[in-house]
Amino acid sequence: MPDPDPDPGSRHIVVAGASGLIGTALVADLEADGVRVTRLVRRPPRTPGEVQWLADARPLDPDVLIGADAVVGLNGASIGRMPWTPRYRSTLLWSRLAPTRTLAAAIRALGADAPAFVSASAVGVYGTAPGRALGEQAPAGDTFLARVCVQWEQAAQEAGPHARVALVRTAPVVHAAGVLRPLIQLTRFGLAGPIGRGTQAWPWISLRDEVRAIRHVIDQGLSGPVNFAGPTRATANDLGFALAVRMNRPYLLRAPAWALRLVLGRAAADALLLTDAHVVPAALAASGFTFAHPTVDDAVAAAVPDQARSADSSSSD
Repeated sequence: MPDPDPDPGSRHIVVAGASGLIGTALVADLEADGVRVTRLVRRPPRTPGEVQWLADARPLDPDVLIGADAVVGLNGASIGRMPWTPRYRSTLLWSRLAPTRTLAAAIRALGADAPAFVSASAVGVYGTAPGRALGEQAPAGDTFLARVCVQWEQAAQEAGPHARVALVRTAPVVHAAGVLRPLIQLTRFGLAGPIGRGTQAWPWISLRDEVRAIRHVIDQGLSGPVNFAGPTRATANDLGFALAVRMNRPYLLRAPAWALRLVLGRAAADALLLTDAHVVPAALAASGFTFAHPTVDDAVAAAVPDQARSADSSSSD
């Protein structure tokens, strides 16, 4: 297994989806270490480090990727937008497939000189599987989101036989702009409580560990599916209660499953809020990765600053 490059300044990483939550944090982290980053953007470039793509039907010029150590693909419409209408379901699928296939085609065109391809996926690939520990070899589920993830990963594999392809199956990111976004609002107004049973296992990961894990996959030469999920099992109640404690607010009002399905639609509610999936980061653990935030409480504490906690506490006096 290769060691990390001792001279980050000699490295070049291409990032697609650099404007999202994960992409923004990843680019900042790489550049802070002196890594040269090329951002693939849909608008006209504003800096020398940006290259426009997906503006029309033309393929990505493989020359953009020549000499890169890795290409990181993070594109995809937000699964947190509700409801999942038939039209938005199509958007969820094609906003992942089209960019991934475009990247894979450019990488494949480079043959033996192809860079590594770190392609996003999600733990939603496993669907719901109560009572099971889900390592990378667990079978895919049969939910809409699971089927999207399967096609997404197949598109990444089109990068060809010469490219090292890592399929990053990411859990919901515990961050104010991630999975916590709607929960913070409910908690602030005293409306937090168990979601469905509340005892269903919820995979999670902190933003810091998400970025560190992507860099670990690149540096350590990992390939195939890699689960990005915190190492400590947490339930929906664990996450919600940790947030309520952090914000000094109650955790009392239950949201029944039938109401969630009525408001959000069955597919979205079952895939995002009522899913029961204990996802295990087996590949990361086997490759020596250590988590900066090993528990969901740690992740919530990192995502909700003390000043926000204090301000919320003051407003409730």
